[in-house]
Amino acid sequence: MTRPLIAVPARFSATTSALRYAAEVNARALIEAVWRAGGEPASIHPAEHDVAARLARFDGVLLPGGGDLAPHRYGAADTHDSVYDVDEVQDAFDLEVARSALESGLPLLAVCRGLQVVNVALGGTLEQDMGGPDGEHRHVVHPVSIRRGTLLERATGAQKVEASCYHHQRVSGLAAGLEITARAADGTVEGLELPGGRGWFTAVQWHPEDTAHEDAAQQGLFDTLVRAARDGH
Repeated sequence: MTRPLIAVPARFSATTSALRYAAEVNARALIEAVWRAGGEPASIHPAEHDVAARLARFDGVLLPGGGDLAPHRYGAADTHDSVYDVDEVQDAFDLEVARSALESGLPLLAVCRGLQVVNVALGGTLEQDMGGPDGEHRHVVHPVSIRRGTLLERATGAQKVEASCYHHQRVSGLAAGLEITARAADGTVEGLELPGGRGWFTAVQWHPEDTAHEDAAQQGLFDTLVRAARDGH
């Protein structure tokens, strides 16, 4: 059986020792999780030209983690000192990928930055910093509670998961149409969905690829994306 083709927007990297120069990359754990699920992961170049047409050849999309979105993208007048790795080309591309996938009904899984991109793409806002080392979710594995009856619950097969997180920002103002499907104990939004959307879509604030190789609930997110891509909805 032909593997469904899953588009994974590449991330710009300033240095990569093996390639000697700046590169476009994706996390190996993320790519391997898609492969384990039966998908064919394909990194795509972040250029915002003809995004909808470019995505049309794919069966699904995975919006990965990465640096921070530029605060002006969600209407912030100032930039917090903690904001890092902003790239305007990357932002423009990711935002258009999110809009195009949702509008076309292309199956979409959004991870960490990806969740924030979807919220901003639909008109939501972000909290630029969660409060430094005592408040942020960097290098943290913590329990996340999942709402019953959601696509997220069906994908993970669980109402509570142990989530591997690495982020210092979170959803502040929720975009119209989105619903919260999961939260951490401190109230941080950990999951989003779009009821009534044209295709399968779910977003998580954590990094399921970190533990997917040993946690069936986390691998279930990638399995469900690939299954939706194979089914064509």
